[in-house]
Amino acid sequence: MSFLTIIILAVVLAVVFLKQIDQFERGIMLTMGKYSGMKEPGWRIVIPVFQRLIKVDTRIKAVDVPDQNAITRDNVSVGVNAVIYYRVMNPELAVLKVENFFFAVSQLAQTTMRNVVGEVELDQLLTERDSLSERIRTIVDEATDGWGVKVENVELKDISLPGDMARTIAKQAEAERERRAVVIKAEGEVDAAENMAKAARTLASQNGALHLRTLQSLNDLSSDQSNTVIFAIPLEILRAFEGMGIKK
Repeated sequence: MSFLTIIILAVVLAVVFLKQIDQFERGIMLTMGKYSGMKEPGWRIVIPVFQRLIKVDTRIKAVDVPDQNAITRDNVSVGVNAVIYYRVMNPELAVLKVENFFFAVSQLAQTTMRNVVGEVELDQLLTERDSLSERIRTIVDEATDGWGVKVENVELKDISLPGDMARTIAKQAEAERERRAVVIKAEGEVDAAENMAKAARTLASQNGALHLRTLQSLNDLSSDQSNTVIFAIPLEILRAFEGMGIKK
């Protein structure tokens, strides 16, 4: 047997018997159909026919949960989709306890999402998205513990509403903004009235204060000669003339 033949044979045997497990993978070895151990990253010898190596990716996976039609507790039909992040913590369970853990997690997330949406009203669904996402994550995580899968996070991406319901919510939001504007304007008028009343009490309590305020107003008006101003003489001035003994 020539040296070249030996090399070719060795390469063929290496291709047939050697399997590579990458750093982010774990290998589940089945020998004659029975579980015989979990293999770490590296090259592993697998005897064809007698053994089979199943590789499991242990990185975090993002599963897009497709749109689900659900009805809220107050009988509003909505469309909801989400994304779920999970990773395989126990490759042995993920292979031996469930046929296809990727498909199983996706289906479980869809069912759980419909059930959770059906338990809340529309306002809760729109305003408490984070808490509902955490609730879905907890339920799915507990169900997948026996599969060796850890659910890291669940995010509700989009909530679609029927056209008429979307218009109703828009009108409601507009009415709420108008109500707040009216309330803010009224509060401003109340504050202004209180400040004016406070100023009036201050002027009334000080002798000559009103006269000085009148002179200040006249000075302000004199800067614009295009105006014709008619004003009444304050009672304080008349009383001052009366005290000086001026008579008609």
